[in-house]
This record gives sequence, structure tokens and C-alpha cells, in this order.
Amino acid sequence: MTNAASASPATVLVYSDDAAVRERIRMAVGRRPAADIGPITWVEASRGEEVVRLTDAGGLDLLLLDAEAWPTGGMGISRQLKHEIDDCPPVCLVLARKVDRWLATWSEADAVLSHPLDPVAAATTVADVLRTQLGVVAR
Repeated sequence: MTNAASASPATVLVYSDDAAVRERIRMAVGRRPAADIGPITWVEASRGEEVVRLTDAGGLDLLLLDAEAWPTGGMGISRQLKHEIDDCPPVCLVLARKVDRWLATWSEADAVLSHPLDPVAAATTVADVLRTQLGVVAR
């Protein structure tokens, strides 16, 4: 059993031009997606340029990007970051439609979530990606 003191904290960026979408994503994932992960420190971005700047600065463990954000969608940002930033943190795209998963492959995303967000699936997906990123061994 993992206790709170030994759980690996994570810093997660959530991007959407819509504050309500950012909040839904944060709420679906929660502050601690799993006992061996957390607590999460959330960093928010509402513009694509912010995502690039914050990612380039370092210190992020995961990027949760809204694929439907406007004017710059998360898919384009994901692909750009994967090609421009050495050791880019993993990217999880949040899609409006499950059928768009193939586009996530083009964008080089590491994981995908779909609206409407299922809190169990969101927390599980984020925890799995963070375990890999943080080198946490699941017990």
C-alpha cells in the first residue's frame, strides 16, 4: 500500500480556450488520480502560445490538451511540441469524438480521452501515463 508521503507528485498542464472545459478536465481527473500518484499541481493555459512557452520552460509531467480548442487545437500543438522540444512531456488529447482517435496518432499523442469525460477512465489514463513518466512502479 502506498501512503501519501511516498506518492509521486505531478505537475500537469491543462489547455483549452474554454475555462469550463479546463475545469471539466481537472474535475474528471481529480487531485490524485491514483494512490501512487499525486497530488497533482495543475497549470492552466488558455492559448497555444502559453502551452509552448510553459512546456519549453520545463517542469511539466503531462500535457492535457483540448483537441477542439480555438484558434489553435491541441492536435496541432501536440505535433509541434513533439517535433520541437527535446524530452517533451507526454501528451493526452481530449477529443470531442472517439472517431478522431486516428488524428491523435498523427499528432503523436501518448494517450487519448473523449468527451463526455468518464472520471474513472480519465483518472486511470492519466495515472498510467504519469506512472511511466515519473518512473512509478504500480503495486
